[in-house]
Amino acid sequence: MDGRSALAPLADKVEHGERLTRDDALALFHSNDLLTIGRLADQANRRRNGDRVCFAANQHINPTNVCVLRNTCVFCSFARMPQEAGAYTRSLDEVFAEADAARDNPTREFHIVGGLHPKLRLAYYVDMFRGLKARHPDVHIKALTAVEVAHLARIEQLSVSDVLLALKDAGVTSLPGGGAEVFSPAARATIADKKLTGEEWLAVHRAAHRLGLPSNCTMLYGHVETMADRVDHLLALRALQDETGGFLTYIPLAYHPDHNELGEALGRTGTATSGFDDLKNIAVGRLVLDNIPHVKTHWPMVTPFISQVALSFGCDDLEGTVVFERVYHEAGAGTPMWLSYDQIVGLIRGAGKEPVERDSLYRTVRTFEDWVPGPDVARAAGPEGPTFQISQRPRARARGQRTLPVLQGIESAE
Repeated sequence: MDGRSALAPLADKVEHGERLTRDDALALFHSNDLLTIGRLADQANRRRNGDRVCFAANQHINPTNVCVLRNTCVFCSFARMPQEAGAYTRSLDEVFAEADAARDNPTREFHIVGGLHPKLRLAYYVDMFRGLKARHPDVHIKALTAVEVAHLARIEQLSVSDVLLALKDAGVTSLPGGGAEVFSPAARATIADKKLTGEEWLAVHRAAHRLGLPSNCTMLYGHVETMADRVDHLLALRALQDETGGFLTYIPLAYHPDHNELGEALGRTGTATSGFDDLKNIAVGRLVLDNIPHVKTHWPMVTPFISQVALSFGCDDLEGTVVFERVYHEAGAGTPMWLSYDQIVGLIRGAGKEPVERDSLYRTVRTFEDWVPGPDVARAAGPEGPTFQISQRPRARARGQRTLPVLQGIESAE
């Protein structure tokens, strides 16, 4: 039976809005009929989101890369031991200085994650978030993975809910979805044997949702997991969403094998996931996770060009401006450190979609019917790209705003 015939029963289910089963999801992952899978996912996405593709004007901040799991999460290229070359921990003043790029820039979200530092206490993060809100009251704070929350609960001898309440009171609006990796115990034993279990990760997000903190969810793919592992991971996310309704978006994350022990052990250095698999993970995620409103492509991992194609494979979120992504660039991502408004709007329009800027909670901030591209601006070519400053010269117009500032490249300070 060819791939198209094998997917015909699934097509009928998608057409009638029926929930897919575990066997259906396995059939999708094992099928090579990518175009049919993409068409079905696009159909499911259009039913929910139409032609709208959202993005955020966001800034990534990583306060520290020091992590107690440095020697056990063998897939990670970001973490360092305290005395290891390249280790860093930002003071609060340094974090605030980095965040000041948002003062005149139309930033709507700080995305804040880092390592599990053995000495940074809850007060450090509470003071950070309060300081950021005082300086940038209109910017949402999406901060700390479930793994970081559980780490703080352990060292403070508090409950997870107590830590989450402290973060919420300090100004955190939502949680990112990192740290999930893949829930399979066998896969976790290989790639992250000391990390939270899948059930523990889900428990942190369940607690967050009950406290009114929505979150994202993820799956790391392309390492040692099986197709069954992928399916069971998605079904666990779907079950929690049925229970709480607290997930905002699903983001499949492509494993990068450079500069980490797992990539060397697998002989995969320099060989990332394929575009075929990247698109399939977007599409299957959209089809299986029928109760999660949005599916995001993380362009720093899979390139802006694969992300643009993903907009026709069930994806309705193109991430954002990012400014500056460190975690995946440490793992060898050769993508830019940021994208400008013009580049993002151009990618979305080039895919025949309607660009919409959103905030962290997926509320519409701006639409772009009258958008006029501004002059070309410098962009970083990869992880060694320049630092940036803000220019106030006028540029492209969008409905509801007269001018937008421009990120301009300057010579690296290093």
